[in-house]
Amino acid sequence: MSISSDMWKRALKIAERIRKEDDFLIVTHIDADGITAGSIAAETLRNLDKDFEIRFLKQLDPLTVKSLREDGRLLWFTDLGSGSANIIGDAIITDHHEPVLEVPREKRGDILAYVDAVETATEYHLNPHLFSHNGSTDISGAGTAFMAARSISKTNDYLSALAIVGAVGDMQAQKTGRLTGLNRQILEIGKKAGVLEWKMDISLYGRETREIHRMLQYSNDPPFPGLTGDDKASIAFLLDLGIDLKYESGEWRRWIDLADWERKAIINALINLVLDYGFPAREAERIISEVYILRNEDEGTELHDAKEFSTLLNSCGRYGKAEIGYRVCLGDREEYLEKARALLQGHRQVLVEMLNHIKDGGIREYGSIQYFHGGNSIPEEITGTLAGMALSSGIADPDRPIFAFTEKDTGEIKVSGRGTQAMVERGLSLSEIMKKAAEKIGGAGGGHDIAAGATIPKGSEEEFLKMADRMVKKQMKI
Repeated sequence: MSISSDMWKRALKIAERIRKEDDFLIVTHIDADGITAGSIAAETLRNLDKDFEIRFLKQLDPLTVKSLREDGRLLWFTDLGSGSANIIGDAIITDHHEPVLEVPREKRGDILAYVDAVETATEYHLNPHLFSHNGSTDISGAGTAFMAARSISKTNDYLSALAIVGAVGDMQAQKTGRLTGLNRQILEIGKKAGVLEWKMDISLYGRETREIHRMLQYSNDPPFPGLTGDDKASIAFLLDLGIDLKYESGEWRRWIDLADWERKAIINALINLVLDYGFPAREAERIISEVYILRNEDEGTELHDAKEFSTLLNSCGRYGKAEIGYRVCLGDREEYLEKARALLQGHRQVLVEMLNHIKDGGIREYGSIQYFHGGNSIPEEITGTLAGMALSSGIADPDRPIFAFTEKDTGEIKVSGRGTQAMVERGLSLSEIMKKAAEKIGGAGGGHDIAAGATIPKGSEEEFLKMADRMVKKQMKI
């Protein structure tokens, strides 16, 4: 392989271990990347006729790790595990989050300290950060799981489609408008296998399934001044361009139903709209991006477009129904797909309600950062999504990182941080902030430079904000 041969060598080593074992417990995250990663692992083991069970977790903590290790089966962590690699010990980890490898000296006699050396923690650990790659942009958790699957057999190349859904769901194309790094290699594998294709097109959600005016009305990334949130204005905008919104039968047209000239006219008008309102050229450029199509899925469904597929899966995970998304990934196109669609519809309604709740409560400034506190009114599973929407929709200051707090069922506080690519280019690393600030007040956190999360004790929010503010000022040289 031309890209990162050392990573492929590690994947081959993992493949050898998988062949030798007979019974597995797959442990994976609940978001789109985690669901696709777990599904890839499950399909791989099923193709080998191995015994396995899959378990979905929001996060790993030492007590959970201890319980998992007592299970007795070989653990395969997908899209998580790297942050606990120093206490996991003998297991397979295919992840892309920043790893923690060294066991603190004061804990080496603790019952949870199962490893004493970095070598043990990395023997069957596939993570881009261990090979000088970026886990935020080069490859996702689903991608590393796919590397292991392909190293077992090229007959698993069809699973590259799920790996790309995971990468898109993890927003790995956000920086450049296209997937890069190892993701690019996975795309080529998928194209050769006949399961993937891609092209430049409008980047908005709903290309396959939404009526054209609804696609504009509900756009928040990027938002369109005068159109976002206004169905009548969106309809008028399209009619002024000479776009027929319906067929003669009365059926609404979608983006995929339009002629090339119609698509070009809409894109050009949207670009001019954004620029006329004084948005930077970077925002206008984001209107067009690479889109990824799953060739084996039906056109006009959520599963044909990687962005819509990943959104469907995220809606399952956020409401404690990751198993439904997993079943869809494994090929159920009837019962579980309908259940997933129902969750997606409910998810959209909840987001609208919660975003209005945030508008009413207001975003508060704290030095170089901003935040909102949802108390126990906002479900913890969508806190990060709402923070990102607030940042991209104009509700929040687009030049400051945003932190969102909500109370968990356990009484602890969930913190979600979101930034922009422009902030990251200035030095922002939310993963570092979440990890260091949370640890100092008895919590735990991590993630990526542009998006990260943490759990902290209730009542420590003010102290967390103080540390986050200091760190942001230092990182971004404010």
